[in-house]
Order: sequence, then structure tokens, then C-alpha cells
Amino acid sequence: MTISKKMQDAFNAQIEKEFWSSNLYLGMAFWFRARGWKGFATWMFRQSEEEREHALEMAKYLLSRGGEPKVTAIEKVPTEFESPQSIFEMTYKHEQEVTNLINKLADVADEEKDRASANLLSKFIDEQVEEEETVKEILNFFVNNQGHALGILDYRLSKMQ
Repeated sequence: MTISKKMQDAFNAQIEKEFWSSNLYLGMAFWFRARGWKGFATWMFRQSEEEREHALEMAKYLLSRGGEPKVTAIEKVPTEFESPQSIFEMTYKHEQEVTNLINKLADVADEEKDRASANLLSKFIDEQVEEEETVKEILNFFVNNQGHALGILDYRLSKMQ
């Protein structure tokens, strides 16, 4: 079964966003590491790799359906940040945006009556619920501890799987 051009174009747009997200988290990881926040950096390196894996999974899916993944230029990401908390606030907003994008991609699958794409996307929809919850938990830690426990949070994040 060949994927429709509309579905292929929508996946290619999402693939570009996933690579941008990977670069964003990589830039955040570098920022943390340069300032001695090894745990925060470790967590962001993992997030960066996960976003890259999402892009590759979608590209391989396109290939399996007779589509053509596109390699595009990725817009520059921010590299300077105010504080660890501001980075996680930005991350939370970004994950909400990604949720919105995945939902829109799922809408295209519904419009195209593409059950295979809808099935693949259900995994990403579920994962976005987890991503938002995890980042919200980290933000709650910042708020509830009012910055006094950055070292503990940094350590905890270095141990997360």
C-alpha cells in the first residue's frame, strides 16, 4: 500500500520538527554540561537522541510505505539560556507544541483514512502524554523546592533511565 502524497508531506514536515527538537535538546545538553550540570546534561542528551530516533522511525516508515523521506535544512536552535529552570519551562512548552503537531499529523491520517499511519501515530500520541508529564514533574520540583535543591534534581536526572 502506497502512502498518499498528503500523508508523506505531513510526515516529512514532522520529521524536520523531530530533528529540530533533537538539536534543541542537544544545545540544551551542551549548555548544561558547560556549566557543570552533568545530570541535566545527561537527561537532555537522552531527550535529543530520542527525538532523533523518532525522526528516523518516521523516515523508515515512509520508506516502508513507498514514500520518500526528505532531508532538509534544520533551522538554528537557541544555544543560550537563562537558567536550568527556564530551560525546563521552555522544554515543557516545546513538548506541548510537539503534542499539537503529532495530533495534527494524526488528523491528516484520519482525513486520508490511513489506518497504518494512524496506528503508528497512536504510539507517539501516548509518548507525548508521558513526555509532558515527566517535564511537568521536573518543573514541579523546581517550584516546590524554590531552587534550593538543584543539586539533588541534577543527581536524580543523571540516574533516570
